[in-house]
Amino acid sequence: MAKENQTKKSPHPRIFVTQPVSEQALKRLRAAARVTLFADASRIIPKRTLITQVRKADILFCLLHDKIDRDVVTANPKLRLIAAQSITPSNIDVAAATERRIPVTVTAPLTTEATADLTFGLMIAVARRMLEGDRLARAGKFPGSQSAHLMGSYVWGKTLGLIGGGGLIGKAVARRAHGFSMRVLYWTPRRKPEHEEREAGLTFVPLDELLRESDFVSLHSPLNAETRHQIGARELRLMKKTAFLINTARGAVVDEAALLRALQNKQIAGAGLDVFEYEPKVDKALRKMPNVVLTPHLGSATPEVREAMAAIVVDNILAFLGGHKLPNCVNPQVFAL
Repeated sequence: MAKENQTKKSPHPRIFVTQPVSEQALKRLRAAARVTLFADASRIIPKRTLITQVRKADILFCLLHDKIDRDVVTANPKLRLIAAQSITPSNIDVAAATERRIPVTVTAPLTTEATADLTFGLMIAVARRMLEGDRLARAGKFPGSQSAHLMGSYVWGKTLGLIGGGGLIGKAVARRAHGFSMRVLYWTPRRKPEHEEREAGLTFVPLDELLRESDFVSLHSPLNAETRHQIGARELRLMKKTAFLINTARGAVVDEAALLRALQNKQIAGAGLDVFEYEPKVDKALRKMPNVVLTPHLGSATPEVREAMAAIVVDNILAFLGGHKLPNCVNPQVFAL
């Protein structure tokens, strides 16, 4: 159910926020507008509820997981702004918004270190079988401190391959990997200058070579037409049987059906996944696999990051309401239409 907060000044403009965000951000919004909030942080707002609330709003403050499709965009002819708490508008129909002269704003790339932390955490958790051990201990079972029952894999000194890894997050993961004396390979369609490679401790190799040599393959590609199913049956066959696939990028970068087959056929040792092809749905077969560590898209889930992201969304909204140049706008052409 939505919870409404109204300032004493004016009931307008009306802002709808799709899930609880930073209290400081909400306080700033309430000082300037009437704010309505979907108060349940445990689930994504149902589409029907979202459309109902958008029909009553002038501005939509949405999060990365919200699917702002054409139905949502066109639900209210008076919708003036879509302000997303995400780095890219990957779940927003920007074309539909542009047709209706609705600007769409995003945030700066603030998730680098938090996502790199999670990436490395998934690597360690799946390689050392930590979740299996946790479940065993909670069940009151203790096979012995030198038992072979949960024998895992080394992370120290192994080879890490970063696909699309020349960007901020890939370099942040590489910094962590060097602390584990790992050899770090990377591949991207546009190779970085040599001085950048040296500074980041990255070795460029062709994609197939990276897949063959890496003990951990970590994905950092943006999702677009070229990278959808970038990792499919062919690529998984090239990986070592002892290798692990880690994905904290976007779910559809991996052909999830092909990954399931590779795991079931023991073509690879396991996977650590924070993102899924059909989010928020997670395949039942994946959920049953002990050699897969799953997290529900937690890359940016730290108070520091979420506070900073929400502050930027509010900056964008207040700039719009104040008639100022709109920062972080992905479709500035709407102002020329």
